[in-house]
Amino acid sequence: MDALTLFGALAVGAMLLFYALEERSAWFVVAFAVACVASSAYGFLQGAWPFGVVELIWSAIALRRWQVRRSRTG
Repeated sequence: MDALTLFGALAVGAMLLFYALEERSAWFVVAFAVACVASSAYGFLQGAWPFGVVELIWSAIALRRWQVRRSRTG
């Protein structure tokens, strides 16, 4: 396994973990967004630009969800 594949596996694994933990804290939503950015970087580096674009969109959605959640809890 090369370094890029390991990076991708860790990024996607982090996405899964943080998505599962989102109900525990709004900060896990931010962590999910960061993991999406890492997955996006992996996609672009791997040459799978559609994957990279979709992961960037998921990151923006997650940050918006975090913003809404934070405004509800004041």
